[in-house]
Amino acid sequence: MTKTLKDIAEKMRDIDFTMLSTRTDGGAIAARPMSNNRDVDYDGDSWFFTTEDSRMVSDIAADPTVGLTLQGKAGPLGLRPFFVAVEGRAELIRDKAQFEKHWTKDLERWWPQGADTPGLVLLKVHAERAHYWDGEDEGEVTL
Repeated sequence: MTKTLKDIAEKMRDIDFTMLSTRTDGGAIAARPMSNNRDVDYDGDSWFFTTEDSRMVSDIAADPTVGLTLQGKAGPLGLRPFFVAVEGRAELIRDKAQFEKHWTKDLERWWPQGADTPGLVLLKVHAERAHYWDGEDEGEVTL
């Protein structure tokens, strides 16, 4: 059965971490774990915080094409987990009003100064397509 963006969003709600992949200036693929901080009313946009001095920021500034990979929990009776691979374009946001809109208390573990943290950057990844695998069902949603 073909899934919709709404179906995929429902499955993504319980997945906290993703691997965010960028292309380096040398052409290699670099991936790192990122938390969506349970900001998952997914409409095709994903939001992540990082800092200006991270390699990811310089990678995205040079090439905004990114990938996200997520894996959900296995279902009941030993069913396979839900997987989704998202291809999209990342935007680097340095607007404090946007920081506050997506801020959660848990982020203070990494940035005790909150949205006032010097060098804080918000990443917005706008999905262009998502390929999913859900047991024996797989498909692609173009956004």
